[in-house]
Amino acid sequence: MIVILGTGGTIAGTAKTASDGVGYTAAQLRVEDLLAAVPALAGHKLEAQQVAQLDSKDMDFATWQRLAVAVQQQLDRPEVSGVVITHGTDTLEETAYFLHRVLAPAKPVVLTAAMRPATALAPDGPQNLFDAVQVAGTPGARGVVVAFAGRVHDAVQVRKTHSYRVDTFESVDGAVVARVEEGSVRTVGRWPAGEALGLAHIAAPTDRWPRVEIVMNHAGANGAVVRALRASGIDGLVAAGTGNGTLSVALDTALREAEAGGVRVVRSTRCDAGPVMDLPGLLPSAGALSPVKARIELILALLAEA
Repeated sequence: MIVILGTGGTIAGTAKTASDGVGYTAAQLRVEDLLAAVPALAGHKLEAQQVAQLDSKDMDFATWQRLAVAVQQQLDRPEVSGVVITHGTDTLEETAYFLHRVLAPAKPVVLTAAMRPATALAPDGPQNLFDAVQVAGTPGARGVVVAFAGRVHDAVQVRKTHSYRVDTFESVDGAVVARVEEGSVRTVGRWPAGEALGLAHIAAPTDRWPRVEIVMNHAGANGAVVRALRASGIDGLVAAGTGNGTLSVALDTALREAEAGGVRVVRSTRCDAGPVMDLPGLLPSAGALSPVKARIELILALLAEA
């Protein structure tokens, strides 16, 4: 048995005309509608549940909390071999990383999505959903992964890298887990594993979760945004630095002032790939995490300290 959890997104979006691939409204169809559009899944033992119905640009902590609980409930059922989550592409990498850190499941949890709405001339959602089900049913599969455009990505590595192409997701250091070819899953890397933080870690009401924001280094970065955020009352900051997490003198000064005032600060990079080295005398590194994933990691760390 594979359970499909729907959260909305472009995969469930509709437009007024089939030729409109960008002027659509996301999250219009329910997960049962998505399954009905894939006749090849008719012979599979599936269950469907609508957990949320939103455009993933509007993803929030409350939905993450509810989704994590729903996924764990399904994984706890002995008859369930895997879970598929339909999602929007905009924040899919964040949701995937969040679920990876909180649940680190021994069964596969497969997120999938689409770049074209369900009403498009050639929608990509049905194929991605079909592939995701194949991945969820693959013997030996485990962990949180993303099945998209024929490739399976590790939740830690995956990033959305293009605003329009249907193969938008990449494993930034090349660590693709598997490929889906005509319904067959060919493993080419390692399935993700890790130590689960557990649902108790995120049980606090979401309006009490730490507030962590992202600031970027760029030409002329003067630290004013950091000081404004401090004045508004934040708990953490992720600096998306240039190159190897480098920061302008003014931005670095403002971030160190924030750190001295009790705000947790880490450095990531605005580059598409590569780690930030943890060097003496510099602000703490986020390692190879992208700024948005470093933000999640810092939120989870601060939750543990609350």
